Amino acid sequence: MSAPSSTPPVQEEKQAPENEGLAGNTGLEIAGPTPSSSRFQVDLVAEAASAADKTPSTDSTLASGDKATPEGSEPAAGGEAKGRFRVVNFMDPSGASPPEVVPAEGFQNGDTVMSEGSLHSSTGGQHHYHYDTHTNTYYLRTFGHNTIDAVPNIDFYRQSAAPLGDKLIRPTLSELHDELDKDGFANGDELSPAEEAAAKEAAEPKGAVKFGWIKGVLVRCMLNIWGVMLFIRMSWIVGQAGIVLSCVIVLMATVVTTITGLSTSAIATNGFVRGGGAYYLISRSLGPEFGGSIGLIFAFANAVAVAMYVVGFAETSVDCIMTDEINDIRIIGTITIILLLGISMAGMEWEAKAQIFLLVVLITAIFNYFIGSFIPLKSKESQGFFGYDSAIMMENMGPDFRGTESFFSVFAIFFPAATGILAGANISGDLSDPQLAIPRGTLLAILITGIVYLGVAISTGSCIVRDATGNGNDTLSTQFMANCTDAACKFGYDFSYCKGDDGHYNCRYGLQNDFQVMSIVSGFSPIITAGIFSATLSSALASLVSAPKVFQALCKDNIYPGLEMFAKGYGKNNEPLRGYILTFCIALAFILIGNYAGPYKGVHLTFKFYNMWVSLAGAVLCCVVMFVINWWAALMTNVIVMGLYIYVSYKKPDVNWGSSTQALTYHQALTHSLHLSSVEDHIKNFRPQCLVMTGYPNSRPALLHLVHAFTKNVGLMICGHVRTGSRRPNFKELSNDQTRYQRWLLKNETKAFYTPVFADDMRQGTQYLLQAAGLGRLRPNTLVIGYKSDWRDGDMMNVETYIHMIHDAFDFQYGSVVFRLKEGLDVSHISEQVISLFEDAASCPVLILVSDIALFCHTDKSPQRLNVADQRLLDASQLFKRKQGKGTVDVWWLFDDGGLTLLIPYLLTNKKKWKDCKIRVFIGGKINRIDHDRRAMATLLSKFRIDFSDINVLGDINTKPKKENVTAFEEMIEPYRLNEDDMEQDTAEAQKASEPWRITDNELELYRAKTNRQIRLNELLKEHSSTANLIVMSMPLARKGAVSSALYMSWLETLSKDLPPLLLVRGNHQSVLTFYS
Repeated sequence: MSAPSSTPPVQEEKQAPENEGLAGNTGLEIAGPTPSSSRFQVDLVAEAASAADKTPSTDSTLASGDKATPEGSEPAAGGEAKGRFRVVNFMDPSGASPPEVVPAEGFQNGDTVMSEGSLHSSTGGQHHYHYDTHTNTYYLRTFGHNTIDAVPNIDFYRQSAAPLGDKLIRPTLSELHDELDKDGFANGDELSPAEEAAAKEAAEPKGAVKFGWIKGVLVRCMLNIWGVMLFIRMSWIVGQAGIVLSCVIVLMATVVTTITGLSTSAIATNGFVRGGGAYYLISRSLGPEFGGSIGLIFAFANAVAVAMYVVGFAETSVDCIMTDEINDIRIIGTITIILLLGISMAGMEWEAKAQIFLLVVLITAIFNYFIGSFIPLKSKESQGFFGYDSAIMMENMGPDFRGTESFFSVFAIFFPAATGILAGANISGDLSDPQLAIPRGTLLAILITGIVYLGVAISTGSCIVRDATGNGNDTLSTQFMANCTDAACKFGYDFSYCKGDDGHYNCRYGLQNDFQVMSIVSGFSPIITAGIFSATLSSALASLVSAPKVFQALCKDNIYPGLEMFAKGYGKNNEPLRGYILTFCIALAFILIGNYAGPYKGVHLTFKFYNMWVSLAGAVLCCVVMFVINWWAALMTNVIVMGLYIYVSYKKPDVNWGSSTQALTYHQALTHSLHLSSVEDHIKNFRPQCLVMTGYPNSRPALLHLVHAFTKNVGLMICGHVRTGSRRPNFKELSNDQTRYQRWLLKNETKAFYTPVFADDMRQGTQYLLQAAGLGRLRPNTLVIGYKSDWRDGDMMNVETYIHMIHDAFDFQYGSVVFRLKEGLDVSHISEQVISLFEDAASCPVLILVSDIALFCHTDKSPQRLNVADQRLLDASQLFKRKQGKGTVDVWWLFDDGGLTLLIPYLLTNKKKWKDCKIRVFIGGKINRIDHDRRAMATLLSKFRIDFSDINVLGDINTKPKKENVTAFEEMIEPYRLNEDDMEQDTAEAQKASEPWRITDNELELYRAKTNRQIRLNELLKEHSSTANLIVMSMPLARKGAVSSALYMSWLETLSKDLPPLLLVRGNHQSVLTFYS
């Protein structure tokens, strides 16, 4: 695990050696930052020259371990100055000097002028003038007095600098509330890294071309929705489905696109929209998983759509001027797409002008058709056009599906035309006001194009018959007219020859047969051809612009690795030139291949103006339409999207867009937490939920890894950190640390929460955490601390605090766990060396990775290496991160604490890294009952369904320990004895009161047997478990108020010294195991 580069654990103060083992992290830095130019600042500040009291502070990391972090001491800045007043005067925007006299009346705000006399401090302090570089607007006229407290302003709520207005930073709470530092500024922060990144991302080059809702959205959507479908396929759809069903098809498509348009509008109006179109909207609403998967498919679909539209243009051209169809389509298509690429790369301004021109041509063609429909000509009657007539309308009212066509197949042909509604949203980054342009332009385009499609369907069905021969001689004589029932018979034509004896139709004209029938009806047919060219080219141009911009936004978010090169933009409009080239290559490849398929596009989000079930209905409709159009293509698309979704979910990109997925996750977590609180605890659902006193999480990796091994996916783990010793705690720094180290835990795949607190001392901070950590049922039930291996080197009052932490845990009905690793736990002092090396990284040719904790510099002349002790400590810190080989976890279950001593190793050996380790159980017993006790324990473990490899009954547990070990114990405790028999009673009582940790003679004699038991157990542990991977042992208890801290600490020291990794465990004596179902 690597420490975060921003704030490593060593950025603390030095703490006294006596605090070692308590994971103390002492010291607070409150440095006044240089005010950001975008912040509101005071125009005039007068302050006393007297400096604030500078008190070195200490910070104690509340996690038990063996070594504290050595650090430099730094005085706390920003102390309260005597006689300092903050004075605010207006500054004339023209640059005039501030007024010499300010109103003498008193003001109510803490940051306002107190009186005229407050301009000068009693000590004759100098005035400091600070001019606000962002605005000179203060609020005297609003509130009647000077204040930097800002009134509500929409610009405060912008995410970053935006085309709609500059981002303003309101005065922070620190600037309004905190005391001033010695330079007259409040102890506030500058822009956060996230704010700076957002501001940098949003900064727009001056002179960028932006479009309004008509030019940017309405025009593009209309061109894409109308398309070539209007002139070539609409008449055929009417011939197949009839007027009624054709109108139903148009209305169904309109309903689907309207719901999609409303959903798109909802997101566009719920926040500022950047470039990326549909991808941006989906990703910011549903998260990177949905956005990344759909966005990539969407960009590719637009690239393929370019080929489809260009081929449509080329096919029309070939019909007009050439004969070699396949190669001519390729030649014309290649030339066309090169020209379109040139227009696109010339810039959005030229592309917009081309779109306007194409729209004019398209609208002219539409009017040309409707005008021609009112001008029937005799020469056109043989081709099926007779002008508006009720007989023709009634004949064409119903369907006449031929061949394999059906309602859904005809609908599938029409629906892709309606998907052009996202053409405007796809250039969201080039819109002057996307929040206004996207809803207005998209919905209006759907309305206008829907009306035109309905008009064309009714018009063509009312003036053109389904079949016509094109032969002017196919007229009826008077004698046969009575037997003719077709609508054409009314006008003297007999087109019954169109239907052959085999049931197939063989005529070239009419709604069913001639795709160019609208050219026949129109007033001037070349204009219809121009309209077809306009429709295909405009759609191709829109897709050629959309695909690179969507892809560029996707690449900027770095969802998929290796695509960063396409994120770069050029010019004042940040044009994705590389994306244009890529789209050109994809489209050209499909043109040359010669197989063309239209893309399917459509997404559905939420919208506040209607019920959420409307969006769900729209989503279902879209899915149905996909499978109606082409079931295998829809299935393949869904599989691809699902694969991309799984990939992005697995990768977990480091983005935070406030998506609805996040909101849903929060809602579910809250709902389940509340529901869980209403359910009583049950023994079958007990899990060790650990409050682990780690200090900074990366300070004690061995402790973190071991506890995480048996809580991962099973129980709660909270990394507790008590910071003490500061007269003025910096809560802002504490909050920043909480965010920083929570991210560090997530980055290192540690499923835990980091919870720091400020407290006067270690015990008080631990009590805070024991009482307040967690939420509802998700609260810790077990305190885990590191062993205080340096307890004999410092102030024994720290041992008193350490032991009372264990007592407090029992008082709160917590279980307690003490972990000892003979090499030590705290590696923060090694991390400090890493920081100094990173600072000198420029002079270091090679950085050697020693572990995930530390990097070290290596040169050919003098490689920098760790000393032996630190190297062992560093190696041991990674012991539990590695897979454990074949070995044993020895459980010394000497006292029944409810089963926690047995449950922890059971959970541990169920994990992948520990599965090769077998559980050996050691229990106390009598020599004459060893077999009986073994069978009884085997029965109990079987009922608990706990696998074990061996059970050892220790019949000699009460044997007297070796004399040399007893002597060593007595020598160890000698400095901590009170020796009250050698002094007067009053003196002894006074010393005991001032040094409560001292061991009395009476106490030592009273607990002589218990002392000998700890010595003997250590001998047995060395005899039986010296090769174990881990020892889990019942922790000895000491009655509060009866056993001194020094004696209890001596028991723990004697019991656990010179052993493999050891967990001393004591549950709260409530059952945590059961064999009942």
